[in-house]
Amino acid sequence: MFKKTSLAAGVAAFAAILFAGGYAIADAQKVDFTAMSAEELAEYIILESGGFHLDAAVQEGGTMRARMEQDDLQKACSVVGGGKPDAATLEAVRAAAAASITYPEGGIKLGDWQKGRELSWSGFGYRVGHRNDDHSASRQPGGNCANCHQKVSDRDGGTLGPDLTGYGKMRGTSDAMLKYVYDVIYNAHAYFPCTQMPRMGAKGVLTQEQIADIMAWLLDPESPVNK
Repeated sequence: MFKKTSLAAGVAAFAAILFAGGYAIADAQKVDFTAMSAEELAEYIILESGGFHLDAAVQEGGTMRARMEQDDLQKACSVVGGGKPDAATLEAVRAAAAASITYPEGGIKLGDWQKGRELSWSGFGYRVGHRNDDHSASRQPGGNCANCHQKVSDRDGGTLGPDLTGYGKMRGTSDAMLKYVYDVIYNAHAYFPCTQMPRMGAKGVLTQEQIADIMAWLLDPESPVNK
């Protein structure tokens, strides 16, 4: 359905700067960089030159190389229309995202806001390096919500996403609101196709229980978010 590509436009731009600056990469095969587009050069540097340890194992299974390959949703958002997908593509993304959402048995309920508070600030999990993160034992991955969202005044959050201070106080905890918040955390593309928000549930970063805890952090009247 989509042209295969594995890198974002930002990496291609970096490659263009690298090439324009006259840098050379030693390679036994004597690759002709001058014959490559910026996108092709970026793909070569990341995937073929051997400068990155793409064979490193990752926690979710597979390797770093697999992480570098875009899935269909990412391709739809970054390739179709030169990164400006048309209405039909956006609707296809929205529908696919909505279909990906699974719900807890017994319905959506709020969890523990205190656990959700810690999850929202934790960036632990899925990092790869000389000593990979390991969440198979005692420490679970975090949601890292604060990287993009401001939520309460006792800690500084990010500004990429909307400020969530007072979120539940303004919106309440109706069944419709519980479903909306669960859906957005699970896969926000169901409401905002081609959003920058991660697919926390759809990609298995957070469990349903963890999503319920983060929802409580946002919606529970006792949460500092709503004080």
